Amino acid sequence: MDTEFWIESWNQNKIGFHQREFNKHLINFWQQLNISTDSLVFVPLCGKSLDLIWLKQQGHSVHGIELSQLAVQAFFDENNLDYILSQQINLSLWESERLSIWQGDFFKLTRNQLNAVEGVFDRASLVALPLMLRQQYAQHLKNILPHKAQILLVTFEYDQSNRAGPPFSVTQSEIEELYGDRYLINILFQQDVINNYPQFRDQGLTNIEEKVYLLKHFIT
Repeated sequence: MDTEFWIESWNQNKIGFHQREFNKHLINFWQQLNISTDSLVFVPLCGKSLDLIWLKQQGHSVHGIELSQLAVQAFFDENNLDYILSQQINLSLWESERLSIWQGDFFKLTRNQLNAVEGVFDRASLVALPLMLRQQYAQHLKNILPHKAQILLVTFEYDQSNRAGPPFSVTQSEIEELYGDRYLINILFQQDVINNYPQFRDQGLTNIEEKVYLLKHFIT
């Protein structure tokens, strides 16, 4: 799986991962990060997610990053947001009031671009990537985030042998391997949600566990 997969997904409108409403876990658990409402937050691999809008409505300044130019353009058009477009080295920057999206390769983001971030919402990033890329993604995210930044992370767990991702199955033990060197990992929610995904049942799954994690930095 490479960048072309996601570009083609957007070009062909194969975007079943896109939610047409605010994510319920974001609404229910974001306050657990206990960060100020005017702080800067980050949504990786954001697509045209409405969660960016919800976070802005809470008072945050919001940064996102998305590979597909089509997705970024759709986000601003569908939400009737004016923007200024500029080039930032290897990334394009789309800026609106208190909301900006970098368009391009996540791995080209630098620490300087996220040096004020206090909170991260990852609903469809980690689970969108196969194993090797998940390892690279988590390492790069840790490299570019400030030490104080906290993460609200949503994952799925299921029998990967019954279907190919994405979304991929990401186990609790993998979360601990990826992030346990830097974060205290707490499970806020877990539930079998197979009835919400009949297409997965048709593919042979009998259960799919959705989990929400809070990753809080170690106190030093």
